Amino acid sequence: MNASAGHGASVRIEACGKTFIDGTRALEPATLDIARGETLVLLGPSGCGKTTMLRIIAGLELPDAGGKVLFDGNDMTSVPIERRNVGMVFQSYALFPNMSVSDNIGYGLKIRGVPAKERAARVAELVALTNIAGLENRRIDQLSGGQRQRVALARAVAIRPGILLLDEPLTALDAALRDRLRGELNRLLRALGITTIYVTHDQAEAMELGDRVVVMQKGTIAQIGTPREIYFTPQSRFVAEFIGAANIIESPIENGYLVLPGGRQAIGIDANFPTVVAMIRPETIRVVETGSAPLSGVIDSVSFIGDRQRLVISGVSNRLFTVDAPNTVQAKAGERVGLLISPEAVRLLPSES
Repeated sequence: MNASAGHGASVRIEACGKTFIDGTRALEPATLDIARGETLVLLGPSGCGKTTMLRIIAGLELPDAGGKVLFDGNDMTSVPIERRNVGMVFQSYALFPNMSVSDNIGYGLKIRGVPAKERAARVAELVALTNIAGLENRRIDQLSGGQRQRVALARAVAIRPGILLLDEPLTALDAALRDRLRGELNRLLRALGITTIYVTHDQAEAMELGDRVVVMQKGTIAQIGTPREIYFTPQSRFVAEFIGAANIIESPIENGYLVLPGGRQAIGIDANFPTVVAMIRPETIRVVETGSAPLSGVIDSVSFIGDRQRLVISGVSNRLFTVDAPNTVQAKAGERVGLLISPEAVRLLPSES
């Protein structure tokens, strides 16, 4: 999506850190620019600071002294949430159980004094957009989890916010429904074009929804990039291991080759290092005959995963090696196999992260 052509406000957080009253440092000072119309995902494990950053943007928390929050260049740091024109969807959805679906969606418009006719038209538009037609008169306790999620999203965007903030909105749903709604949410965000900031610990959500992803670690920004950049060119060992499956190898390099127990692997540059840390994604490795491969090892286990099979192989490096192979490859535990890896698939990482 072309973020510059989107709707809503641009966001800049400038040197925003957060220390709570008990001395807990939840967020180190961070600076981040979010383009108008962009969907930015804050991704990381529990306690990494992603929700704290979202709450600072929303106005639910104040940053430490010196931090600033700007919308379209205007300083909003001390402006309360009700005057920031943000829509928010929480993990719990926070819907009004005593109101109908239509009344929930139109609530923000009503308290802003929007006339009933205009309010009804806006609610009807969002009911259609979120695929909940026919549920307008139901109470919230009569809805499924997925339906509630759609109502919460419709309510959040009804006021036409400049910024939409979502805090793990799919976490409470079962896995199959979460996968389906993730696709629907992606379609809806693209249709709306609102500047969106989305918090999750689920890498699949981040990869599907984000124009860019901010990976967070212990209150700091570990890396910012497109989903493809984050996945294929991680800048640290933490990012490499947190995003997808990864083989992490510690090895010397001699004349441009990793020197491993199972053979030698070219890295694409002629270099010598006493020790490096390298990453190889499992799906970039081909299983071949041992005689035609620079690396080999013995299969420890084979797991069927539907569209592929995952092989765990010993003897290639000092750790067990994971390979994702097509289902057509004949493989069984105890067999010795060769491995073919393109030099471009080897990503050298900093030795410390």
